[in-house]
Amino acid sequence: MSIAVNIYYTGIDGNARKFAEEMEKSGTAALIRSEKGNERYEYFFPVNDPETILLIDIWKDQASIDIHHATPMMDTIAALREKYDLHMKVERYVTDESGIPEHDEKFIKK
Repeated sequence: MSIAVNIYYTGIDGNARKFAEEMEKSGTAALIRSEKGNERYEYFFPVNDPETILLIDIWKDQASIDIHHATPMMDTIAALREKYDLHMKVERYVTDESGIPEHDEKFIKK
């Protein structure tokens, strides 16, 4: 089981994109990716909303998330959120261990 956390950061004047760029350039995102239990940490930009970015953040389990939340990096992230005046919407999902059903495979081009 993994826990996927989708975080939508929204701002104005391109601030969401600036936030993601600073997370990458500062090395903070790379540090998070190297944390034990992190399976994915990646930013995406919705085509229809230039003021929002999507962070897909996947962790092995809740204990890994709790350890991450206790790191000093959370203060860095919180400060950057404030710097860019971002607002958040968060979704959490638990992965489907059974994978993609066979009858859905025909819709996937590999």
